[in-house]
Formats: sequence, C-alpha cells, structure tokens
Amino acid sequence: MASNIVWHPLTVTKAHRQKRNGHRSFVLWFTGLSGSGKSTLANEVDRKLFTLGAKSYVLDGDNVRHGLNKGLGFSKEDRVENIRRVGEVAKLFVDSGQIVLTTFISPFREDRRAVRNLFEQSEFIEIYVKCPLEVCEKRDPKGLYKKARKGEIRDFTGIDSPYEIPETPELVIDTSLYSLDDAVATVIRYLIKQQLI
Repeated sequence: MASNIVWHPLTVTKAHRQKRNGHRSFVLWFTGLSGSGKSTLANEVDRKLFTLGAKSYVLDGDNVRHGLNKGLGFSKEDRVENIRRVGEVAKLFVDSGQIVLTTFISPFREDRRAVRNLFEQSEFIEIYVKCPLEVCEKRDPKGLYKKARKGEIRDFTGIDSPYEIPETPELVIDTSLYSLDDAVATVIRYLIKQQLI
C-alpha cells in the first residue's frame, strides 16, 4: 500500500446505521460445493429478511465474476484473490449497516479464515451448505460437473481441486436432507437466537 493513503473516518458510523435499520449488520458466508444449493438458500433467506424489513443484499459468486472479478480465472491464486475481494466488499456492506449474504464455493479454509478476520466476532457467520458430491453432481444445474469429468474444465472443486470442509462453522445445513423451507427457517432461527435481527 502506498504510504500517502490515510483512512478517512466517517461521521455516520456503523452503529448509527444499525440503529436506524433496526438490526445488527453482519455477513452470512454460504460455502459449499457447486450444486450444493448455496445460491438458492441465500436468495430465500434474503427474501425472508426483506419481508421482515431488514436491509440485506446477496453477493453471488457468478454475478460478482461478471463485474468486479471478471478478470479472474479459477487457478488457486485467482480463487484466493476472488475471495479476498469479496471479503472486502462484504466488509463495506457490514460497515454500511446492512446484512450481506455471500454465495461462494470458497474452497480453502485459509481464505475463509482471512475473511473472518476482517470482521468483529459476531459479524461473520459461516454457513456450510453441506451436500454429498454425488448429489451435487446429479443436480449439476449448470452442467459444470459433466464438463469437468470430460476434462473441459480444469481445477474444478470436488473433481480435480480440493474443497476443505469448514472445521467450526456457525451453521451446517445439509441440503440433501433439509427442505428449502426448513433450511431457511434454521438460518432465521439462528439469527433471532443470536439477537442479530
């Protein structure tokens, strides 16, 4: 970082914004294999938060790669940078008093830990969207597993690139066992119990 860059303190603080919004601000970090249901679950949780009057927004992995991260590929280095950037954007959302839901495979524990360290303790909620590889591969909503098995896609998580299962996530939701409604209810119950909403 250049030595002539200085952080400028803001007059309206995160606490002011949280008070006006009527809820705490935090990130729900949905992680799991492609096809596990991260985006589907996050969008339904977002819809529920919206109906409750909360200020929330979804940062979807594919959507972010259409803009902010469109120059990044899927090498390990690019995946690390992808998650670093998203973590910084999520931090801005949290500072603005909002709830941000992120849906990224984010396969490496070290990257998820680095993002967690950007936040205060109660502001980062890791949700492991658990689903057996065979179920994800059977769902294959984007046809990516089929392409990876044919060798058309390299470094595909779960096939020829590892996914490191979270060691101590705040929530584990197995989408091969839970209905979507039950999964959403589990997340909302957790947020209420933690007095975040």
